[in-house]
Amino acid sequence: MKVAVASPPYPHSLNEGLHHVETLIKDAAKQNADIICFPESYLPGYPSGEYERETCSDEQLQAALKKVCGFASENSIAVVIPMDWYLNESFVNLAQVVSKTGEVLGHQTKNQLDPSEDEIWQPGSERQIFEVDGLKFGVTICHEGFRYPESVRWAARQGAKLVFHPHLTGSDKQGKLLKEWGNKENPYYEKAHMMRALENTIYFAPSNYALRYPESASSIIAPDGSCVVYQKYGTQGIVVAEINPDLATGLLATRFKPHLYKADY
Repeated sequence: MKVAVASPPYPHSLNEGLHHVETLIKDAAKQNADIICFPESYLPGYPSGEYERETCSDEQLQAALKKVCGFASENSIAVVIPMDWYLNESFVNLAQVVSKTGEVLGHQTKNQLDPSEDEIWQPGSERQIFEVDGLKFGVTICHEGFRYPESVRWAARQGAKLVFHPHLTGSDKQGKLLKEWGNKENPYYEKAHMMRALENTIYFAPSNYALRYPESASSIIAPDGSCVVYQKYGTQGIVVAEINPDLATGLLATRFKPHLYKADY
């Protein structure tokens, strides 16, 4: 199984975002990737405050997803595409999962919003497991993957071998250009990525924007917590790695004993 994670630039419009999605899907397909994941809310772009992002209607987002389904089918690659979405009269942040044939397999909402997002989206309330070519995987979006590790453990306990983590950290206007993945001077985000893999014995695959000053890299982390591959900081493109699902035993996740924690959360 070959997995790709994308590092696209911030899109200044929905159409620009679709252009980058199509380009990177084609690049991943040329490297024989089976699935590719894009960053959080990539269509039409995360509301970072640094950009004026396009406000999209339900019809525009539906049309954008249809185009992504076409890209997937044309290139025979599964796609995890995070989007804004209108769901049951709620405006949510989610990731749509598209099969190699262009079928929408389902979606994963962002259920644990950052406090700064409370006025933007409404939180989701369910978690899903997806499957492509026999590989079971989950999706956890940005804040919930960094600060709510239960979201990743749930997927691992349901048999997921891999969890994708679309997110945004960093800035295009100010910051420090990182040089080495996981360096002790880096922000904590990559340490969290390492722990989500290690504490569950699964693969973890974060996807971040190609910002000028990113605070974490798009990468693929092995079940032992080691970084298999990462995208050079501040560089657009994709990274691809072949993973071995047999190594993702989920051992530490399955040894969790929920009956020891009876607190009323």
